[in-house]
Amino acid sequence: MSRKLKESIIKNLLLFFAGGSILILGLIVFFLFREALPIFRVATIADFIFGTEWYPTYDPPEFGIWPLIVASLIVTFFSTMIAVPVGVLSAVYISEIAHPLMKEFLKPVIELLAGIPSVVLGFFGMVVVAPWMQETFDLPTGLNIVNASVMLAIMAIPTISSISEDALYSVPREFKEASYALGATKCETILRVTIPAAFSGISTAVILGMARAIGETMVVLMVAGGAAAIPESLFDAVRPMPASIAAEMGEAPFGSNHYHALFAIGVVLFFLTLIFNLVADYLSHRFREVGSATL
Repeated sequence: MSRKLKESIIKNLLLFFAGGSILILGLIVFFLFREALPIFRVATIADFIFGTEWYPTYDPPEFGIWPLIVASLIVTFFSTMIAVPVGVLSAVYISEIAHPLMKEFLKPVIELLAGIPSVVLGFFGMVVVAPWMQETFDLPTGLNIVNASVMLAIMAIPTISSISEDALYSVPREFKEASYALGATKCETILRVTIPAAFSGISTAVILGMARAIGETMVVLMVAGGAAAIPESLFDAVRPMPASIAAEMGEAPFGSNHYHALFAIGVVLFFLTLIFNLVADYLSHRFREVGSATL
């Protein structure tokens, strides 16, 4: 078999797998929209998205998912506020500051956190964190926004840290040596050279960490409290969109309005994730261009 024929076979094989992946994704999206659209025969898009009452089993039913959208956004926001500083700073410490022996210890520990099943973290938040929070802060329940945000942050930290560390390692050594040659200290080099040069990779790490948080199901189902209402404080119980789908899909009669409404929630979650990824991709490329121009 000639080398040219081998290359052609490999090329066509890769094209087949790539095309198959796109086809499968397209079929999933088609099925999602096909099952979601019937709900808009009984509820307008505006009432569905901005309605504040989610009572799909009432007579007449209420299909307002605004509390679910707010819950997803607020839990993702606060988990990101926790995970991003911890993940990025831990990556900077491991790649630029830590002793080699410390690196060999910390890196496997962080990667081990990524392997913890989400149901285990949810169980920990429900059995350990929730009672402690309830007793310490004298709350009616420990299953709330803070609990869910902390658990999601623990899940996102390994992703952000590992990818950020790889981005920092990929910065050419010549950049750092040039900075040291100009009289910059190690701290100045990290802040003004290494991090800006790796900012595109760090932003990608943040994107992936947030994507995991906004789409996570088991943790928010177990520790967010399950209340489909707009929260008034950080210690209120909420129900994000993935938790609603997971909790109610098994009880919704096939083909009912409730069934189609849950698929419509999936469509809204799909568009939120898509918009978020598009904006994040734009920012990633923008920072790459700015970083290159600066260096």
